[in-house]
Amino acid sequence: MSSMNQTLIEGFRLKGVSDVPELQVLIFLLVLLIYLISLVGNLTILLLVCFDVHLHTPMYFFLSNLSLIDISSSTTALHKIFVIFATQNHMVSSSARMAQLYIFSALAYNEFSILAAMSYDRYVAICRPLRYHSIMSRRLCGLLASVSWGFGCIEITPAVVFISRFTCYISKEIDHYFCDALPIRDITCSDTLLMDLYILIDGSVKILILFFLTITPYIFIITSILKISSSAGRRKAFYTCSSHITVVAIYYSSIILQYMVTVSGRNTGSNKFFSLFNTAIVPMLNPLIYSLKNKDVKLSIQRKLNLHKIKY
Repeated sequence: MSSMNQTLIEGFRLKGVSDVPELQVLIFLLVLLIYLISLVGNLTILLLVCFDVHLHTPMYFFLSNLSLIDISSSTTALHKIFVIFATQNHMVSSSARMAQLYIFSALAYNEFSILAAMSYDRYVAICRPLRYHSIMSRRLCGLLASVSWGFGCIEITPAVVFISRFTCYISKEIDHYFCDALPIRDITCSDTLLMDLYILIDGSVKILILFFLTITPYIFIITSILKISSSAGRRKAFYTCSSHITVVAIYYSSIILQYMVTVSGRNTGSNKFFSLFNTAIVPMLNPLIYSLKNKDVKLSIQRKLNLHKIKY
């Protein structure tokens, strides 16, 4: 029992992405490059939405929230990779472990919720265009964003409480590069039944509900688009929501693939690969998709670049 208590006091050791020495530099450089691209892209979106009055609309308000979530989640999940490479310190305290688990998991739910709110915004824009500004008021946008952020913070609390009550561990090495729920579960010898049931039933049900809330508006959107007589009008309507559809498809497909790999036997290497995809590549892709496929964002970047040239 004393050794178990000592484990709790000293904290845990994160194994990292790979324990092959020859791959350490390559992995570090690759993850660092992806992270920097993600950080620059999402910060660009945030700054454009903040300082360009042309982007002070509900759609870009939610997009700025999505960028903030992506910056926060990728930083929370990936920062230990950089610390391990720079200092060779794999250790993480028990309090830091729980903080990272809570923040990252809450942000994941926040992203599900924001994507649902963005779907509703696109539904109103295409199916109720004459009432768009009256429906998508600042008050409603603020309420939807607040509910989205609050939902993640509340939803993940029970699972974190279950994990915080684990009292014994067969090992103090977490076979991952950040403190995720399942790798922590794998090394405990405490009863995990309540946590497993909560994740399986409550988590799955609520994610399905959020998926339903995200997809349902697009059923009405597609129905409305098909009623447009002109092909140019249909293309414009599809173009309006194409960026968001792409982001939703990438995010949900990556989560589903990771869940399938996890359920099918939890191969550690595959699990880490999909975790890296979700925590590094997806946050990098989101601003790129909105920058490349969104005319307003491209025009905003051009305006800011031209303004910079004029000043000099």
